[in-house]
Amino acid sequence: MTCAPREAGRSTVAVVLAAAAVLMVTMGLRQSLGLFVSPLNTSTGLGIVTISFALAIAQFVWGAVQPIAGAVADRYGPRHVLIAGLIVLAIGSATTPFMSSGWGLVFSLGLLHAIGSGAGSFSVLIGAVARRLTPQERGRAAGVINAGGSFGQFVFAPIAQKLIQVLGWMGAMWTLAAITLAALPLVRKVASTDAAPLPAAPGDTGLRAALREAMGDQSYLLLHAGFFTCGFHIAFLVTHLPQEVNLCGLPPSVASWSLAIIGLSNIAGSLIAGSSTSRFRSKHILAVMYGSRTLLIALYLVAPKTQWTFYAFAIGLGLTWLATVPPTAAIVGKLFGVRYLATLFGLTLLSHQIGGFLGAYLGGIALERTGDYQWMWYADMTLAGLAALVNLPIREARLTPVVAPAT
Repeated sequence: MTCAPREAGRSTVAVVLAAAAVLMVTMGLRQSLGLFVSPLNTSTGLGIVTISFALAIAQFVWGAVQPIAGAVADRYGPRHVLIAGLIVLAIGSATTPFMSSGWGLVFSLGLLHAIGSGAGSFSVLIGAVARRLTPQERGRAAGVINAGGSFGQFVFAPIAQKLIQVLGWMGAMWTLAAITLAALPLVRKVASTDAAPLPAAPGDTGLRAALREAMGDQSYLLLHAGFFTCGFHIAFLVTHLPQEVNLCGLPPSVASWSLAIIGLSNIAGSLIAGSSTSRFRSKHILAVMYGSRTLLIALYLVAPKTQWTFYAFAIGLGLTWLATVPPTAAIVGKLFGVRYLATLFGLTLLSHQIGGFLGAYLGGIALERTGDYQWMWYADMTLAGLAALVNLPIREARLTPVVAPAT
């Protein structure tokens, strides 16, 4: 009898690690797309603004699919959602080399690639795991899953760059599609039978009522406002950092390694953020993260633009990059429970990606009209400062210390 809790614990750890591995693939591919902008533009002649628009659509669609995928997973379980997501993601990558127009890129990258990576992303994966855990454990588990996505960026950025150099950007896309399909066996572990949809609890009035309650909650809306800024920041950088490196006269390898360093650094940031949710209120963690971005960008703007500046900048960025996810998910779980966590957290990700759309698209417009990204950096700093402030009024109870049972 004493073995049962231990076995259950091992099973949960295995599910968390499998979810992290799925996110490693979906986020690794998604966060490496900026490396394809220059070679794709050279090959097709479509222009930076057109390609940026396709990637901006991808940012928005990735967010829009999160609450939909989350709602389906909440109702029917995550298995079919994850399988479909990986297959569609692979199709999006595989069909991109055949697209010769802006609307073709919108279809392959802006829709297929984004829908697939969105269905295999945070809302479904964290929602699948959270129902197994106590509130104190959820933030830590979300940190581990999030770290998987960061590790994916660390792994896939240099791999994608090397594939582009060796096989060309088309061959690189086809290779990444094959890698995506190789992740399908992981779904079986994430969506095991004990991860079935939760039954309705007493007093559960359904998803529509939960959505009405959430959208009428000021704290939930403030959380959305801060996460909007996070999306603007990340999409701008992941899409345009390679071009920023190019403007500074540095080789493409500096961009790929900067993206990889961001991912590696964010592994530490995600784990720290996840574990910190059991010791500090999540809204304070978020305020510190957003505030630090304002300072970091200011330091970058005045620093000499060498490869070591970019690497140091990447380390700083990585500490908060997507480490905002665990405390954000923790607040949603505290406010509304886990029954509809995948859906409600999916909506916060939609807000994140509306910001992402603007970050990716406006970055392209800024480069075309002014020749650099100076005004985008100023906008990013301002939004980060505002995001730090709007998180402070969020309604979140003080943490209650957990007392160990007497032995």
